[in-house]
Amino acid sequence: MNNGSSISEFILLGLSSPPELDILLFLVFLAMYLAAIAGNVFIIIITNLDPALKTPMYFFLGNLSLLDIWYISVTLPKMLQDILADTRRISVAGCIAQCYFFFVLGGIENYFLAVMAYDRYLAICRPLRYSSIMNFALCCQFALGCWICSLLGSLLPLYWLCTLSFCGSNQLNHFFCDVIPLLNISCTDTSTLKKYFFVVAWVVIFSCLFFTILSYIKIILTIFKIPSSSGKSKAFSTCVSHLTVVVIYYGSVILIYVRSPEGQSFAFDKIISVFYAVVTPLLNPIIYSLRNKEVRDELKLMAKSAVRNAIF
Repeated sequence: MNNGSSISEFILLGLSSPPELDILLFLVFLAMYLAAIAGNVFIIIITNLDPALKTPMYFFLGNLSLLDIWYISVTLPKMLQDILADTRRISVAGCIAQCYFFFVLGGIENYFLAVMAYDRYLAICRPLRYSSIMNFALCCQFALGCWICSLLGSLLPLYWLCTLSFCGSNQLNHFFCDVIPLLNISCTDTSTLKKYFFVVAWVVIFSCLFFTILSYIKIILTIFKIPSSSGKSKAFSTCVSHLTVVVIYYGSVILIYVRSPEGQSFAFDKIISVFYAVVTPLLNPIIYSLRNKEVRDELKLMAKSAVRNAIF
């Protein structure tokens, strides 16, 4: 990295909590991290082992769970280390790498949520052609496209981040290396770069959100045409889990990334960042486990099998 700076590391200020709460915060976030990993691993296992869950919806759910494991692991292990450390240091290269992967994985999550909305649209609005359209090959192409688009689309921002100079304060007012806090401590004129990230956030987030909303508008219109109330309830129940995740994820992300970069409150941003960087990967497997009958049934079978093995 050629950034022409004398700064080789940053100090993360973290959540700015009183020192006496450090142990409590460490235990809370450690429990959340372990629960998120366990829940998403559970989703991956059952979607691969249970023949009843070999459907496009659960294929994408398994991919989303894999993504969430990476997503939460980019920030939380370092945060846990910093809570107990006397000095919360991270190298400039490590900070930019963390920023890049968090940015990439966030983009992939946007794409996956849009693809899952399209899957629900086909299942409800085009049920007779669903199996022929959403075949395994197309599912793999969608999944691979989500990863490739975000990875390649983030290379230019990565290059620009690597050209930044850091010659003043090395204190980063966040618990991980996010884009805006990093730009705010650079000696380089970052006004153009801030606008670029702002525009990219708008384009990625709102294009995926628009596609998702459009899919659900068509889904709702189709559900209204179903004559029986039980049919309407059954059709809508297949969308509730995904719709809940969409509301939680986009609600927090929009508060952070689609506001003007100027005059942001970092105390507020850090609280919201905890929600979408930590809480969302934790809630996703819980929401899908509670709302999807197939997942609940598989969980009951696994629990019964575990009890049976423990007894005998």
